[in-house]
Amino acid sequence: MKQNERLMSQLSDLERKVKHLTKMVEQHKRGKANGIYAVCSAHPVVLEAAIRYAHANHTPLLIEATSNQVDQFGGYTGMTPADFRRFVCGLADSLNFSQDMLILGGDHLGPNRWQNLPAEQAMANADDLIKNYVAAGFKKIHLDCSMSCANDPVPLTDEIVAERAARLAKVAEETCVAHFGESDLVYVIGTEVPVPGGAHEALTELAVTTPDAARATLQAHYHAFEKRGLEDIWPRIIALVVQPGVEFDHTHIIDYQPQKAVSLSKMVEDYDTLIFEAHSTDYQTPQSLRQLVKDHFAILKVGPALTFALREALFSLAAIEEELLPAKASSGLRHVLESVMLDRPEYWQSHYHGDGNARRLARGYSYSDRVRYYWPDSQIDEAFERLVRNLADEPIPLPLISQYLPLQYVKVREGDLSATPRELIINHIQDILQQYHCASLGDSSHNA
Repeated sequence: MKQNERLMSQLSDLERKVKHLTKMVEQHKRGKANGIYAVCSAHPVVLEAAIRYAHANHTPLLIEATSNQVDQFGGYTGMTPADFRRFVCGLADSLNFSQDMLILGGDHLGPNRWQNLPAEQAMANADDLIKNYVAAGFKKIHLDCSMSCANDPVPLTDEIVAERAARLAKVAEETCVAHFGESDLVYVIGTEVPVPGGAHEALTELAVTTPDAARATLQAHYHAFEKRGLEDIWPRIIALVVQPGVEFDHTHIIDYQPQKAVSLSKMVEDYDTLIFEAHSTDYQTPQSLRQLVKDHFAILKVGPALTFALREALFSLAAIEEELLPAKASSGLRHVLESVMLDRPEYWQSHYHGDGNARRLARGYSYSDRVRYYWPDSQIDEAFERLVRNLADEPIPLPLISQYLPLQYVKVREGDLSATPRELIINHIQDILQQYHCASLGDSSHNA
């Protein structure tokens, strides 16, 4: 009996979480022009900033793990989906954020990590990946089988992509029923071009997904789902990933140009339960973010911009530390970071090009923020903690905050922010989150 009660309690919690997403879609389709942003990061300080921001604003929070960050073998974070869920939920509990308001999503779930393997072997790994995510309680599942494996044609046809996505959807549904008694998963299908996480090469222009291409993706997926007896879950496919014409490379940003996406935006109005999901929205202007949501690109993914803001704050604090302390007492954060990146170049060397100086600048300042792969390193983490500890011992002089963190300086002077290193970092990240929050509000006067 107690086991049944526990299962019903789990189901109730999961249903409440999914309803945050389905309600958002319903309201958007009724004209509210609202949306939601997804925090795509595993960094504990970024996640703390996001949880605290959502808590202060009484909003649900969608946190997503990508297939290269978190998988059944640990990903580059060393965490399985169950590990990631425990980590995030533990952080939420410590910050008094209700887990009812926390939604976990899996991004680009498919054979992405195993493209060097034959397709069947890669898809077998993808089956297990999906099982692990769903069993761990992730409720928003992005099915992405767009990448070619070792023995595949390049590019894949819509039919092959859709058939593989349907295969994974079947696994997801069966796993959810087995673990929770029923399935209330919501799905996202499709993929964006260029690759996730920012373009590898310099960009000059970007092609917006055509309405015909978007319809072809939807049609192929519908037929593939129907073949596997999954047509009943179609209303739970809440979003299609498309390219609205936003991207960034190392030093440039392609801003959203609404006029180029008019026909694509109107196309989704023909579907009662579907919106668009926009990836690589990092570094867009607040106005562009608001317009994207209004134009039905209502799920905004953000990741590198948040760790970029974290890096900005840490570099600023490192500069303050250099002003206040002798070199032998300082953390040497920037030197440690550069040394580790040079010793372990695998996360940046295929992305950054040019002469030595260009690559040095990119390592520290690129919009693609390959630095984010290095924060878990023990040497860097130790320097990070020493930096925070050094600056927490005595109040940071206001003129130095004004010099290196001017936006935070205003809040400190107004009495709205504590001038401690950790609060300055958190607040700097939350400045980015605020832009996404405001874009997602939509028409607050709409009676949904």
